[in-house]
Amino acid sequence: MEGVQTILKTDFTQWIGRTQQDHAVFDESASARHAATVGFDAGRAGAVMPLLSHWCAFTPNVDTTELSNDGHPKLGGFLPPVHLARRMWAGGTLTFHAPLHIGARLTRHSEIKSITEKEGANGPMLFVSLAHAIFEDDRLCVEETQDIVYLNIPQVFVPPKPKPVPSTPDMIEAVAVTEPLLFRFSAITFNAHRIHYDLPYAKSVEKYPGLVVHGPLQAMLLLRAAIRHSGRDVRQFQFRGIHPMFHFDDMHLFGETTEDGMKLCTGLVDGHQGMQATTIWEEK
Repeated sequence: MEGVQTILKTDFTQWIGRTQQDHAVFDESASARHAATVGFDAGRAGAVMPLLSHWCAFTPNVDTTELSNDGHPKLGGFLPPVHLARRMWAGGTLTFHAPLHIGARLTRHSEIKSITEKEGANGPMLFVSLAHAIFEDDRLCVEETQDIVYLNIPQVFVPPKPKPVPSTPDMIEAVAVTEPLLFRFSAITFNAHRIHYDLPYAKSVEKYPGLVVHGPLQAMLLLRAAIRHSGRDVRQFQFRGIHPMFHFDDMHLFGETTEDGMKLCTGLVDGHQGMQATTIWEEK
């Protein structure tokens, strides 16, 4: 942690090991809103929740007066007070042990596992890794690692080095990314980050060329497509954002079959990848 203290002038070690517990219910109304937004079938009480839909149950229920100008909750609280202007959900890993059910009482135990600094092209970057364990009653259903990155906002948008999409994928699907889709996904996840729905803010303050497609939305679409394509049950899912996708992009979902799952990405046809992901199937 010496680098964190030297460059960012703050000792974040006291935040490592902090825990938080939240309770939630993904009811029929939440299921209907989720289905209308991302295209899943709405379920009735007692039905199995679609994978990753717990992100629409455990939402940041922070009072509007406690939001920062960018729409995120103000600094401090459970997460450390990092004085870097941009915060992003960089990726994560999920292991599915048992299904969650619509209408059931869910509990999430969260812990800050690590805080790591790196030096990027535009200055310091701080990575915060969270470990979540999600229970239905007393049964562990999902284990999740969530990686958050904090960094400075550049003077102008400089895209990351592009990585091409697969040339001969086993799966390719087009996705209609629209402003209403981004707004609705922000709503069902109670995510007020303005880069997803406020174009003047996204362009003038955070220097993006357009509205940013949510990382979790891309992850949901990729996982749904992989399940639909393969007909298999998923044991583990991992995803990582490598290049932002925007509302004007002709976004597609790509998949390549591997020995035990699928290698996935969002991206542009004959263009760059946006999010990379992998699935590992349950053994038959």
